Amino acid sequence: MTKNMIINGKKVSEEIKNELKEEVSQMDTKPCLAVILVGNDSGSQIYVRNKKKACEFVGIKSISHELKDDLSEETLLKLIDGLNKDEKIHGILLQLPLPAHINVQKVIMKIDPKKDVDCFHPVNVGKLYTGNPDFLPCTPAGIIELLKRYRIDLESKDAVVIGRSNIVGKPIVQLLLDENATVTICHSRTANLNDKIRKADIVVAAIGKTHFVMADMVKPGATVIDVGINRLDSGKLAGDVDFDKVKDVAGAITPVPGGVGPMTIAMLMRNCVKAVK
Repeated sequence: MTKNMIINGKKVSEEIKNELKEEVSQMDTKPCLAVILVGNDSGSQIYVRNKKKACEFVGIKSISHELKDDLSEETLLKLIDGLNKDEKIHGILLQLPLPAHINVQKVIMKIDPKKDVDCFHPVNVGKLYTGNPDFLPCTPAGIIELLKRYRIDLESKDAVVIGRSNIVGKPIVQLLLDENATVTICHSRTANLNDKIRKADIVVAAIGKTHFVMADMVKPGATVIDVGINRLDSGKLAGDVDFDKVKDVAGAITPVPGGVGPMTIAMLMRNCVKAVK
């Protein structure tokens, strides 16, 4: 592997979407995704727009439910119930975060696991951890796909995951274990955090703190995956890794934007296609 390699998630995601487009063109039943957006969070609106664009490109039909943030929990649950019963809908995507008055877990539990293309439902999470998944969580799956397509070997490697969220931190641990890496999960209460990061062959930063991982924390030649999306005062996006400095130390690194982000959407498209089957 060449040193200081920039892992281009945008390019890989385009490859995957083209592969899926070809697959969908030969399917008798075209996938259909229902997208639910509650409220007017600007970040969520951008994500939903990008997901719709990807659906259009791949040939997946998307139906959008954009709802006001004073919507009652009961109304949202009724909507999901209807989508569960609708045989023409193959996937349901609930854009998070939800307004504070809605119980997120209750709503996720309502989604039919066979239509849960985000892999948030406890049934799908359980299947993931017992090695029999129907769907893979989009961001963690995107990370593994990037590493594979860049031929970065994970077997017997020491990996450190920084962050323990249900969406990225915990599931990426499982997927790395499935690839026979040895994984340490770190978080805000971890003692000697810098020392642990410095020993890792693979670093996955998903902590939500701008430029948290500095150059002196990274082992020369390590692969650094940056999951962070933080907005600077200038309006620019930055990751959890100090990219400009860490890229000179790392063997391979993902940028922000253009690294993990596009892969999340590509993996969502893959789950939608899988949901039909």
